Amino acid sequence: MRSFAALRTTGFVFLAVMGTAAAQQANPSLRAIPDGPGKRVAELQGLDKVTARTRRFYAPVGETTRFGTLDIQVGDCMVNTPDAPPESAAYLTIIDHKPGQSEQKLFAGWMFASTPALSALDDGVYDVRVLACTMVQGSSPPSSR
Repeated sequence: MRSFAALRTTGFVFLAVMGTAAAQQANPSLRAIPDGPGKRVAELQGLDKVTARTRRFYAPVGETTRFGTLDIQVGDCMVNTPDAPPESAAYLTIIDHKPGQSEQKLFAGWMFASTPALSALDDGVYDVRVLACTMVQGSSPPSSR
């Protein structure tokens, strides 16, 4: 069985094009977080380069979360099985809503917690990276607003 690290370096394009179901077939160690109490979320870290402030925040899977002028939608968030090296990967779509300008899609694809430079948001104002995929207890995770 190939580890997620091997898949990450050799199959990144495959993940981005084929999606979650195909990625799981190609690498059985890649899986969604097991169901349980709470909500599946991606733990993200955002950097506003203008103010030099960073913020950690939770973005629920299937919902849109706001960071500055960015709308971040998490399509899926997956982790390796316990027998494989630790890794989290999230499929993000990031759209910028600058005041007075039309919206602009800045990023759509998989981001990996262990290697953020492999697939990174390339923007002059913001950096966003995946830290982990987890479950958050309660009715809603802490907001990023």
